[in-house]
Amino acid sequence: MSIFRSLTIVTLGLGLATVAFADAAGDAAIKARKAHMQLNAFNLGTLGAMAKGDVPYDAATAKAAADNLVALSAMDERLYWLPDTDQMSAENTRALPDIWDNSADVMAKAAALNEAALAMQVAAGT
Repeated sequence: MSIFRSLTIVTLGLGLATVAFADAAGDAAIKARKAHMQLNAFNLGTLGAMAKGDVPYDAATAKAAADNLVALSAMDERLYWLPDTDQMSAENTRALPDIWDNSADVMAKAAALNEAALAMQVAAGT
């Protein structure tokens, strides 16, 4: 086997491995952000049910849900939002490409969510 052919085979193998790793990382990122959003929804649902009177208000449960929202909103989510993990580039996601195009706006909204969660945390236990 010639050295050229050996190098070509190795290069192709590394290229395929890189693509497979990138796909796996993208899939993991999508799963992580979906899980993060499910935790947000669960905790907001707990508080919302109490606010609507669907379940009796319980200060300890409200405080725990608000504490969780503060922790979730304070997390660094950059690893969840990898390039090419939007709905135009990947399956199993509804993330719009605009998220990457307007990242400053998205970060401002994330900061506002954290501020709102902190305010909710104060109000939840009272």
